Amino acid sequence: MYDSVVTGCAGFIGSHLTEQLIQRGDRVLGIDSFDDYYSAEAKGSNLAALEGQPRFTLVRGDLRTLPLADYFGPETTVFHLAAQPGVRGSWGTNFHRYVENNILATQVVLETLASAPRRGRLAYASSSSVYGEPPDGPTPEDAPTRPISPYGMTKLAGEHLVRLYGRTRGLSTVALRFFTVYGPRQRPDMAFHKFFRAVEKGDPIEVYGDGRQMRDFTYVDDIVAGVLAASESEVEGEVFNLGGGSPVGLETAIRYVGEAAGSPVSIRHVEAQAGDPRSTSADIGRAARVLHYAPRVTLKEGLVRQWAWQGGSEGRRISLAA
Repeated sequence: MYDSVVTGCAGFIGSHLTEQLIQRGDRVLGIDSFDDYYSAEAKGSNLAALEGQPRFTLVRGDLRTLPLADYFGPETTVFHLAAQPGVRGSWGTNFHRYVENNILATQVVLETLASAPRRGRLAYASSSSVYGEPPDGPTPEDAPTRPISPYGMTKLAGEHLVRLYGRTRGLSTVALRFFTVYGPRQRPDMAFHKFFRAVEKGDPIEVYGDGRQMRDFTYVDDIVAGVLAASESEVEGEVFNLGGGSPVGLETAIRYVGEAAGSPVSIRHVEAQAGDPRSTSADIGRAARVLHYAPRVTLKEGLVRQWAWQGGSEGRRISLAA
């Protein structure tokens, strides 16, 4: 049986988490549907470092139809990262995919765990999008959750399901709200990936709105460290913010992109998009106290690392093809 199961293992964060679990000696089952939100080639590249690892098993399929009971043992920790991502894509006719992949799939995972004679633990990946447009200043976990996008609504619904199964079915759970994650393997639709791709091509960077937005950018290794700490903690039914701890204006972040790539940047402003909050800022005090969470990678350093992947031979083909 497996020590850990990672849903969404071929994704940006899931592949990093899976590697860390393997490195610490876990037997890991990775599940991924290889959904066509972005290319299967890119997702396959995310798993390149795991090829031939005897402690890693990959299962391709939809969480709603796979025999999950065969994979979850009494000592298994399930890291539920699989989801339909993207704020802007959640509007319109694609909304059903967010319901299916973010709500229905989460319920199937929880029901399978709850029906087992002996249960493991579940760590649920949520999002800062559940807060919507928060007041100025760092946002604590007890702030009102008022999503302003269908994506945020489905992630909040997943949180409610996790809490429900914890309270009424006795599951051991913890939920993590991620704030603007970046780093190597970032999805092609995410901001820094798009910014670097524009710089690489000599194109202007498209910025939604006036560019004065604030974001709490969080390097992927810091997110993984927080997820692992939460999964190993004794907390039950809790939710924690995982952020970078130092919000930065978008215009400043774009300047750092140019410095990392060693190229001048130009900006083209386009219409602001529905569902994008004006600012995000994580109050990580609770995660620091309880989980000893301490983000270590600065935005400047993290962008240099992302450019080394995306602008180098490993990431160039995927970057330019996206």
